[in-house]
Amino acid sequence: QVQVVESGGGLVQAGGSLRLSCAASGSILGINAMGWYRQAPGKQRELVATITSGGSTNYADSVKGRFTISRDNAKRTVYLLMNSLKPEDTSVYYCNAEMIELNSKGSSRLLEVWGQGTLVTVSS
Repeated sequence: QVQVVESGGGLVQAGGSLRLSCAASGSILGINAMGWYRQAPGKQRELVATITSGGSTNYADSVKGRFTISRDNAKRTVYLLMNSLKPEDTSVYYCNAEMIELNSKGSSRLLEVWGQGTLVTVSS
């Protein structure tokens, strides 16, 4: 079973930095886009940043210039470096990956996989 697991959340003061990591595991034939989303209490989940297998990136306007998404294809890991954090960045951050799973019979299927989330709290 394929999965992604996030790490790196925590409590930080405004203006500080954190780096989130998300590692994919399982019987994976390939990984297409990977990304980070976040959901604050009482709000809908929103896109933070995405990155394609080729390295093309996309950011929400609210994080442009402060957050950087990157990936290590060999490690099947995506990162989110968050600088100049603001209290409004406080959310649960979720990793998302579009993966091609290879099963024991040799066939494959495309899956969209979400992590369990990691909490980022920015104090003012």
